Amino acid sequence: MKVTEAELVISAVGPKQYPNNALPEIALAGRSNVGKSSFINKMINRKSLARTSSKPGKTQTLNFYKINGGFMFVDVPGYGFAKVSKTEREKWGQFIEEYISTREQLRVVVQLIDIRHEPSRDDKAMYEWLTYNQIPCIIVATKVDKIPKGKVQKHVKLIKDSLGAKGTLIIPFSAETAQGKDQAWNALMGYIRSKPFRAEEEE
Repeated sequence: MKVTEAELVISAVGPKQYPNNALPEIALAGRSNVGKSSFINKMINRKSLARTSSKPGKTQTLNFYKINGGFMFVDVPGYGFAKVSKTEREKWGQFIEEYISTREQLRVVVQLIDIRHEPSRDDKAMYEWLTYNQIPCIIVATKVDKIPKGKVQKHVKLIKDSLGAKGTLIIPFSAETAQGKDQAWNALMGYIRSKPFRAEEEE
């Protein structure tokens, strides 16, 4: 996938601010500092379109990025240990759930999990919520360059077993080396070219 155009369209906190178009959307979910912004930047060959930060909880809105004029990446606020108030976290949770539950343009949720660690309670809760609501999901296991190559499959199995993710694609990924980038694009393009899953449900 060659990306020639990428732009931040809008940062939204509710449906009234969502882009008014029919472009397919890919949502990116994961705990704070799992590497969502780094994933976006590596996938589109940009250094800083999506802002990265060492401070967890920096993303506080739904950020819509238009790619090649044909689809959107939607970066949602990170869950987990963001140093924000409980009220703020609940507010984020509400508009994340509203977006994922109702957005017709959504094709798939990419859940990013740090491959170095067993999935957290929040990771498990997110995966269970997605599967319960029958929302298509791909898992991207980030920071694979931080572990020995010989242990990658062991860590992938730990994620799969911990989540109970038997039929879910898990892609080891590195924003440093681009490992997993082509596999991720191949998987995502299949969803981008497909009909909205909610339309299939209605049929």
